[in-house]
Formats: sequence, C-alpha cells, structure tokens
Amino acid sequence: MGKQLFEKCGGYRKLHSFTFATIIHLETINFCKNFIPWREDTLGKTAGQMIGAARSGRQNIIEGSERSATSKETEIKLTDVARASLAELLGDYEMFLADRGAIPWSIHDENHRLCSAIQLPEYKNNNDQLHEYWKYYHENKKAFEQWFKSDDPVIVANAMIILIQRTMAMLSAQLKRLGDDFMKNGGFREKMYQSRCETRGEKVQQDDNAPRCPECERPMKLRSSRQGEFWGCSAFPQCKGTRKV
Repeated sequence: MGKQLFEKCGGYRKLHSFTFATIIHLETINFCKNFIPWREDTLGKTAGQMIGAARSGRQNIIEGSERSATSKETEIKLTDVARASLAELLGDYEMFLADRGAIPWSIHDENHRLCSAIQLPEYKNNNDQLHEYWKYYHENKKAFEQWFKSDDPVIVANAMIILIQRTMAMLSAQLKRLGDDFMKNGGFREKMYQSRCETRGEKVQQDDNAPRCPECERPMKLRSSRQGEFWGCSAFPQCKGTRKV
C-alpha cells in the first residue's frame, strides 16, 4: 500500500501562530478605533491598511492549512504571504511610535520580558470545535490585557510589536518544517503519480546509483527519448530537471 493520496488538512486552530494572528487581527481593529481618529485619517487609508494586513496574516494561515491536502506548494506560499503581511503591519506600528517620538521597548525592558514570556497552552480539537476554540481564545487572550487595555497608545503599540515579532518567528519555523517535509516526501502531484502506478500494478523504480536532480535534489530516473537515454527527475512532471547520461 502506497502513501495516502490526500493528507489531512486544516487543523490550523492548533497552531499557536494562528491564535497569535487572531489576537493581532482583533486588537489591531481596536487599536485603530481607539488611537487613529478618523479626522486625522479621513480616507481611512492608515487604519484600512493596518487592519487589512492583520487580516491577511490570519486568513492566509487558514487558507494555506486548508489547501495542504492537495498543494504543499500553495501551503508554503500562503504561509509566506501571512508572514509578509505581518511584516507590513509591524512597519505600521513602528511608524506609529516614530511619529510620536517614541521607540520600541528594549529587549531588556520589564514589559518586553513579561510579554515575550507568555506561553499559550495547547488547543485540542473536539466535536464542538468552534465553541471550544473561541472559549480557548478569550481565556488565553486575558494574559495580554494588561497592555491592550492601557490608555497609552505607546504601550499598546509596543505590545503589538512583540506579538507580531513572535508570530513571524513561528511562521518562519513553520516554513522551514514545510520546506523540509516537501523535500523529503514530495508534493501532491508526486503522490498522484505514485498512487496511479500502484493502482495499475506498476512500480515506481529508482536506481540507487542515480544522480540527484539539479533542480530539486530528488533521485533521478533513466529515461529514453529520440536523442537517446538521459536522466530525468523522478518528480516529473512537477519537476523537469534533466542530466546527461
């Protein structure tokens, strides 16, 4: 029996990066309501871009996770988009502080240390997922409210910067894991090819002495064409790498 064709997808609620991104999204909405007066942002451009970037960070984690069953490449790309969106939002909070003559907290600041040290417990899916997740969310968001409920926008912006940096680091780690898994196990097209061969009673043969593909480093297969034999990537047609025999 070969590899399962469709892997599990979703499960993003278990990711701490998703819960942090959800906190960032909702608290950015509150931040813009409280500290970016509409009279100073008459076109809604600053608030709209900040909320849009925060939303993109969260929503791309969802979409990437849901697409993982049929496209690991798409999951990787959307995870990267989520990280890039949060990087954009980070820049907005930095500019908010700079415009007020304030600077981000030092890593030696007590508030920075306390906010960075907060850890989320594991969320476990069950048959009442939506209800239980939002209970989990509201319960664990309380740990950050000592900063979020401040009347000082500099304090709130600094706390948001720390959460964004932590989430970006989590997404960077996820990208590395996704990339390593893709290089090791391949993508959906390769699994389709392998499953099709197995269904037809064929074997996906690999030569132990075969060279590695110059494009993706996977083992290559000996193939034939009108010009003669050549090495072709075992991941063809996803990868079209070739070598001369």
